[in-house]
Amino acid sequence: MFIISPSVLAADFSKLGEELQNVEAAGAQYIHLDVMDGVFVPNISFGIPVISGIRKSSRAVFDVHLMITDPIRYIDAFINAGADLLTIHYESCENPREVVRAIKTKGVKAAVAIKPATPTEVLYPLLGELDMALIMTVEPGFGGQKLIPETVKKVRKLREYAEQNGIEIDIQADGGITADNLSELVNAGANVIVAGSAIFRAENPSKVIAQMRRIAEAQKK
Repeated sequence: MFIISPSVLAADFSKLGEELQNVEAAGAQYIHLDVMDGVFVPNISFGIPVISGIRKSSRAVFDVHLMITDPIRYIDAFINAGADLLTIHYESCENPREVVRAIKTKGVKAAVAIKPATPTEVLYPLLGELDMALIMTVEPGFGGQKLIPETVKKVRKLREYAEQNGIEIDIQADGGITADNLSELVNAGANVIVAGSAIFRAENPSKVIAQMRRIAEAQKK
């Protein structure tokens, strides 16, 4: 299943509830919420109060990407705020499996992300317990970056490993994704796509999302 998850970092925060409703009406199934602490990544975004505040504005899946140090401390708080899917970074904690299991025991989907320089292989032992794996296609911390071409190979490598081992898993790609490079990622095996500026800053988000779906469908043929 092909899923589009617009990144809120590119939205107009002065009317965030309205922005979410617009992209949901345009066909987005997920809303991607990047939480940054200024420690794990060199930027600060938003946190629990914002997510809780906008939860009532959207029925989409809240895809919460925790770019924070030691995320297990805040699992309950983010779930209570409305997270449906929590993604932690492999690099952010000593025991990612422990955090994944803590998330799953709460009845919420769990994912693990890796930075561009982190080997794909670190995810292999975890795949059987994950609902999704996230390959960062830019360095985490800032929106509006260009996709790093080498990361497409990481998506392909992960999908091939999952298929060879009979593991069904969503693979998300995040960073610098537009209609121009989407086909490479879908062809490599990504089926959950994060796009920020390409959607929220488009004159017609519905048109962009529809175009992305057509591109994804074409890769399946």
